[in-house]
Amino acid sequence: MSEIVEHPATETNANLAPDTFRCGFVALSGRANVGKSTLINRLVGAKLSIVSDVPQTTRFPVRGILHRPGLQVIFIDTPGIHKPRYRMNEEMVRLATRVLKEVDLVTVLVDASEGLGPGDRFVFELLKTARSRNLLVLNKVDLMSKERLLPLIDEVGRAGLFEEIVPLSALSGENCDRLQAVIAERMPPGPPHFPEDMLTDLPQRQAISELIREQVFQQTRQEVPHATAVMIEMVEKGDSRLTRIHATIVTDRDSQKAILIGEGGRMMKAIGTAARRSLETYLGSRVHLALWVKVKKGWRDDTSILRLIGLPL
Repeated sequence: MSEIVEHPATETNANLAPDTFRCGFVALSGRANVGKSTLINRLVGAKLSIVSDVPQTTRFPVRGILHRPGLQVIFIDTPGIHKPRYRMNEEMVRLATRVLKEVDLVTVLVDASEGLGPGDRFVFELLKTARSRNLLVLNKVDLMSKERLLPLIDEVGRAGLFEEIVPLSALSGENCDRLQAVIAERMPPGPPHFPEDMLTDLPQRQAISELIREQVFQQTRQEVPHATAVMIEMVEKGDSRLTRIHATIVTDRDSQKAILIGEGGRMMKAIGTAARRSLETYLGSRVHLALWVKVKKGWRDDTSILRLIGLPL
């Protein structure tokens, strides 16, 4: 990551005068599956949000904190805006919409390789209601030709909603330094909200749940991921740098449970093995992971489960 505000190497945020420091909140918004989670991970320089090519992966706002000399930016990765079918999805969209009015700057992502669609235009309408300051990111430009990009820039520019339009690739990092600079210029003066060693305020149990759920997405790649949640039953640190984790994967139907377990338990073993590796990297210790699968019909409309998975109802 290139630095976007230059200061002498010996200067730190702790000894900067308050009037020289900038700090603000930036929402990453857009319809589902446009690359918001990939972008926040890229901008912060660490894996904070789980990533999948399955839409509606992000279920609640995740904050990632970018630290630079004289600057702190708190990015908020929001759930993709989509047409809700369950209480869970209604809450996801409500949270994503509410954030637009609560931040200093909204950065809207559009999948440039697919062009502007009805879902993107619906997000644009929400911006008008929010009366927010907005940037537009045309993501996934690595998947399209420049001949297609220029007309798209002209089309979105005519909406009159955006202070600047930045084409980039969150996956490859192309032009992400430019986006950092554009955002930094627009952050208001003010002291930092978080200490310099803090990259996210996501609670540990929630982060563990998300890393396991990511492997459900990665290993099954079927309809099952939308119908699953992960509830953490126990996190226990023992001696000899071993963390014991017990978790339950909740799903809607017996047929989905059968897919998750797999023939002879093979799928459950694959999910557990991959999740354990991710958790060991995240926790910095060896992990013993025990997973169970439970069928709970209609859980996406069950407020008690939605609270357990981190939705603030």
